[in-house]
Amino acid sequence: MDMRRCSVAGMFYPAEPRHLDQLLEVFFRNKNPDISAYGIVSPHAGYIYSGETAACAFSTIQPDFDGTFVVIGPSHHGYMTCASAIPWETPLGVINVDTEFIDALDLRIDEISHRGEHSLEVQMPFLKYRFPRARIAPILMGDQGYEAAMSLAEHLLDAIGYTGREVRIVASSDFSHYVPETVARHQDLHVIEALKTLDIPEFYRRIVATGATICGYGPIATMCTVCRHLGGSKGLLLRYTTSGDVTEDYNQVVGYAAIAVV
Repeated sequence: MDMRRCSVAGMFYPAEPRHLDQLLEVFFRNKNPDISAYGIVSPHAGYIYSGETAACAFSTIQPDFDGTFVVIGPSHHGYMTCASAIPWETPLGVINVDTEFIDALDLRIDEISHRGEHSLEVQMPFLKYRFPRARIAPILMGDQGYEAAMSLAEHLLDAIGYTGREVRIVASSDFSHYVPETVARHQDLHVIEALKTLDIPEFYRRIVATGATICGYGPIATMCTVCRHLGGSKGLLLRYTTSGDVTEDYNQVVGYAAIAVV
């Protein structure tokens, strides 16, 4: 059977199932917020840097959710927007794809583009661990401009309406890259503030104005737009951290945020 094999296990997260399971258990410990999110922003760095922040985001979705997770990540290798239609391997087991939903999306299927991309893969162990009965619709985003994000959101809303699926949207993104922590924190929090009211044009304007190097701004914009149509009204910043919290090097950091749309 064709399957999207792990490509960054042992680098971004543990490849050994027991070790990974224990680590995720620690990440989710004491994280039971009284929130039910339509969608989230989750970082995709190595778990040592951003795993606990990611768990904060995923903890806002109830663990008995057994619908479809639309997981949208940026292409770090310059590929065009495309979907994956085959099961995804994780050290904790295989996650099945919602093929009916993928068909309804009317997006190009390109498994080769997904092979070495970590932005989606890093999210999968969280999904398999916390939502073992859920299925996924993995989407890699190339063009992240405003019009492209609105177009992808329209595709998603059409597919949700056609299939009647209960969905949650995961936007995979890190925030500012390799700048002093004071700069990262100032830029990122200013940009994130626009998401409090799901103001996506302002979100894009602030990215340009600050020069914030957010790698998954298109997935974030798409997620917020879809969630607004599903009933979401605001974005909540749950946690903001940087790589400096781990490395103690505050001269060149990457920012990570857990955000829930409710």
